[in-house]
Amino acid sequence: MSAVVGAAGLAAAEDAFAASRGLFEQVTADLSGPDTAQLTHSQLEDLLGSRMREVTRSLFQDHLNLRSLTETRVPQVVDADGVERTRIERGRGRVLATVFGKVTATRLAYRGTGVADLHVADAVLNMPAGMHSHGVAKLAAIEAARGSFAEATSRVNALTGAGVGHRQVAELAIGAAADIDTFYDALVPAPCTNATLLVLSVDGKGVVIRPDA
Repeated sequence: MSAVVGAAGLAAAEDAFAASRGLFEQVTADLSGPDTAQLTHSQLEDLLGSRMREVTRSLFQDHLNLRSLTETRVPQVVDADGVERTRIERGRGRVLATVFGKVTATRLAYRGTGVADLHVADAVLNMPAGMHSHGVAKLAAIEAARGSFAEATSRVNALTGAGVGHRQVAELAIGAAADIDTFYDALVPAPCTNATLLVLSVDGKGVVIRPDA
């Protein structure tokens, strides 16, 4: 994809993070006010945990918006079967549930007759097949391994605000284990041949020796 950005894109990029900057300034203003001066350290942790997560989510969203503003059309887009996409549709959005919350990625859709649309920007971002990010999927797999899916769902939502459901946590955990058989198959050693060198190593320092032996 071309990295050339037009004048309009550059002008928009100058203020791309205005929303995030406004949220951060509001947090600092609140922390400077009299209401927060009476908060305990644990209350401050809770306050900043939720407020700064939203600031981070907004930064993610602003960055995606910037990518959308500066995305340029690829001259030729062809799928794995060699079928070209000759038309584009601007403003095609999809929701991504990240570890910071939900964001929307807006990008160009490359279209053809009788074939699925392609999105080059999705490939650049390495977007997942479903709605949940790889970070959410990783967290779901870790938490599911520690206990029940219900407990994992509660924990994932408490940590991320991704709004993931019980069934979705189960699917993400199962998806993370999809290649486990292939992984263990790769650990099976190849059969030995007549040319294989057999080496035996023995460590006997832990054996008690009789002085008169």
